[in-house]
Amino acid sequence: MKPLIVLLATFAISLVVLKLKRGTCDYALSARTGMTVMLLFTAMGHFMFTKGMALMVPDFIPFKTEMVYFTGLVEILAALALQVPRLRVVTAWLLILFFVLMLPANIKASLETIDYQKGTYNGNGPMYLWFRIPLQVFFVLWVYLSAIKASWQ
Repeated sequence: MKPLIVLLATFAISLVVLKLKRGTCDYALSARTGMTVMLLFTAMGHFMFTKGMALMVPDFIPFKTEMVYFTGLVEILAALALQVPRLRVVTAWLLILFFVLMLPANIKASLETIDYQKGTYNGNGPMYLWFRIPLQVFFVLWVYLSAIKASWQ
């Protein structure tokens, strides 16, 4: 829920700032700015809650802690690359793939009731998937519309 709030709040603030500064709203830029800030926010979690996030990594993946650090770094790089025009589209496609690949970790966390912030098995449980799966789809659509489709116009 926190990443969604960060995304939407940053999007709204960016729209207002651009409207005041340029006199017009740039929805695609504001959406990419929101995604950039959200990715930087979520990347922090990879370094602050490493133990709990390592519990989320599916069992068949080795080097779980290293994978958590790596995916945090990927989020930081993707956040920055979304703001570089010549990297934007390829970054968006890679982010879409990243969001799809992260879904098994979220499913595992839900099924095993992992609380990644505390590193315990007292999390939200399977009902969380009713929110998380549509949220992942929302993130995919957000990136697609703000970075890929926007580049066609």
